[in-house]
Amino acid sequence: MDVFPDFDGLGDIAALRMVIGALLTFVLITAVLMLIVSALMWAIAAANGNHSAAAKGRTGALVALGAAALAGAGVAWMNWLIDLGQQL
Repeated sequence: MDVFPDFDGLGDIAALRMVIGALLTFVLITAVLMLIVSALMWAIAAANGNHSAAAKGRTGALVALGAAALAGAGVAWMNWLIDLGQQL
């Protein structure tokens, strides 16, 4: 059984793919920049003994790392789900 989604069933699917790709790129760039800023804040605050700001910087760095991982892995995950759907 060969089941595959009909991507041509929607009108102007190429533009939709371009928009989604641009949004994923924007999210990935923003997440990486926020990771850099949060890591710098964490390092500077920890060096100066400001534990409250260091904790906020650490939280920001971990959230930005998670967002970058999700944005980067989103396309691979969707392709895996499409391939899994073909095997059913």
